[in-house]
Parts: sequence; C-alpha cells; structure tokens
Amino acid sequence: MAAMPSAPVNDIELTYETFGDDDGVPLLLIMGLGAQMVAWDVEFAEGLVDRGFFVIRYDNRDVGESTRIDSGDLPLAGVLMKAMAGDHTLAPYLLTDMADDAAGLLDHLGIDSAHVVGASMGGMIAQTLAIEHPERVRTLTSIMSTTGEPGVGAPDPEVMGVLMAAPPDDREGAIAHAVNVTKAISSPDHYDPERATARATRSYDRGPSPDGTVRQLLAIVSSPPRVEGLAALDVPTLVVHGEQDRLVGFSGGQRTAELIPGAQLLAIEDMAHDLPPAHWAAVIEAITTLAARSAS
Repeated sequence: MAAMPSAPVNDIELTYETFGDDDGVPLLLIMGLGAQMVAWDVEFAEGLVDRGFFVIRYDNRDVGESTRIDSGDLPLAGVLMKAMAGDHTLAPYLLTDMADDAAGLLDHLGIDSAHVVGASMGGMIAQTLAIEHPERVRTLTSIMSTTGEPGVGAPDPEVMGVLMAAPPDDREGAIAHAVNVTKAISSPDHYDPERATARATRSYDRGPSPDGTVRQLLAIVSSPPRVEGLAALDVPTLVVHGEQDRLVGFSGGQRTAELIPGAQLLAIEDMAHDLPPAHWAAVIEAITTLAARSAS
C-alpha cells in the first residue's frame, strides 16, 4: 500500500488523505480523542464527495501516522490528575495548537477556507478553529461534542472507567480493548462488532499511541471553556448529537447550539457516541444543506 501524503505543519508532520476532485468544495474532517482519521469511514467521505465536496481527513498530532509529541519523562498519569484538579500548566499542547494544525493543513493544501466537520474532540478543535481562525471556516459542524464548561456534556462514570483503562501491550489484547471501548460508547441499536474489530485492527496496525491519547486528553482538560468565543461566532453552524451519548452527554450538544447564534441542532434519538451508517444520509444531507445556505 502506498504511503499517504504528509504535511509539514507547526514543526510536525500531519498524515492526510483526500477524496474527490480538488476542484470540489473543500470539507475538512477532524476526528476525536485517540481516534485516527480512518475512524471517518471511507463510505461517509464518499457520500460527501457525491454531494460535490472535496474531502480531507487527517491524523491529529499524536495518533496514527502523524508526529508523536515528545513529552520526555513527564509522568502523564500524574499530570492528568493535576490537570483534572485545576493545574493546567504542564500540558504539552492545547486545543488551540491542534486548531492551528488544522489551519496549517489547509495552508499546505492551498485552501483558503473549508467547511469544517469535527467529531467529539474533533468538534472541540473545529469550534476552536472557527473562534480563532474564522476566515478559514465556511461552515461549522460539531458532532457529539461540547463547550468545555464544567458539568456540560458530562460523561457517564462507568463509560469513563472503560475509556481510561490502560490497554494491553500485545496486539490481540489492544485490539480487543479498543473493541470493548467502542461497544461501551456506541449506539446499542447500531453496534456492529465486525465493523468495530476491523476499525480497531486497522488503527492498531497503523500505529497505537496510548501516550498520545493521554496527551490529547490533557489538551482537552487544560483548554479553557469556549463560551464567549462560541457566543461571538458568525459562522453557519450545525450541531449533531445523539440523545443516548454516554461519553459526551447530550447537554453538550444542546449547550453548543444554544451558544452559537443561529445554530441548528440535529438531535438523533437512537445515536450514542458514534456515527452509525444508518444516520449517514441524514447527516450528509444536513451538512450539504448548511453549505448551500452559506453560499447563497
């Protein structure tokens, strides 16, 4: 398999992949905590291509084939506990740095602005990109994400326990752990173990990064709430959230839509912290309608 291209951005390398003709309407997909770009299904990207988009997906820093950040001998578990207690001074980077990565990738591709779609932590990065680089964001779609406010979009402690458990070191155990995490956060009516296993296997074989996931979580915890920035946005916005989400509670989506002027909330009754194929058509239609509205 040919190596995917990479972009030199902010003194790191971001691995990325594109779908469709580059004369299409640019749309950037940003994935969530510890998740690689392959968590955006090819069929979902192709569905967007069919609606006229030129789609870009990429590995955030610290996952997949992008640069792993060197945090030296920093005791990540202890630093994370301190960050959760309010000490945000030791995080190697913040969401603003990850938003700058996204802007840098657009620069590398020669794209002035794009429709930006982010899931979970990717939604937080997309929100930050819209706040700090509004000229780069034609529309914002924030999926199963939140505002950074304490208590908003709070996770179910049981699910957090599954998510925070250390993965085994061996390939088979690490893949099984990833599948277990996917099952814990997925929509009960739509969970597909074969699909979950295939994704976990591909992600592991592209390169596991448990420390990178902790550093990303540190970035989330250490970044300030986005309340004022979201309230000041002048960007057409779609908020998508599953009512069964146990990792980022439904209130995260509700509050995001409440804060952003004119935002549309697409609440999906039988969706949790995932994007099941059964809902792709509705989400793609909503993104396409938003893009069309912004262009009129």
